[in-house]
Amino acid sequence: QVQVVESGGGLVQPGGSLRLSCVGSGFMDQWNIGWFRQAPGKERDGVACIASSDNSTYYTDFVRGRFTISADTAKTTVYLQLNSLRLEDTGVYHCAPLGFCSDSFWYGLTYWGNGTPVTVSS
Repeated sequence: QVQVVESGGGLVQPGGSLRLSCVGSGFMDQWNIGWFRQAPGKERDGVACIASSDNSTYYTDFVRGRFTISADTAKTTVYLQLNSLRLEDTGVYHCAPLGFCSDSFWYGLTYWGNGTPVTVSS
């Protein structure tokens, strides 16, 4: 079973950027990987995912054009580049292995990492 650890979060001003990393072990290269976020008192929001087979990607509407998901050549690390950050992007960002990479990928997850906090504040 793949295990993942997230890093790279922090405090940033609106309009700023961060790069998050999701490092995996245990055949991570065979899994689709997704990022989701959760803010206090709010439901989980899917952010983006990348497919293991062909590196195709999916983005939810509120991050498309601002965030970019990618994987290193060995597919042991998946990155999430966050640009043009907004106040509403604040939350803990988690990565997770997925059965599929498409709409609603963030539902029904059985395992995810502890997350890395992102705070967007002026």
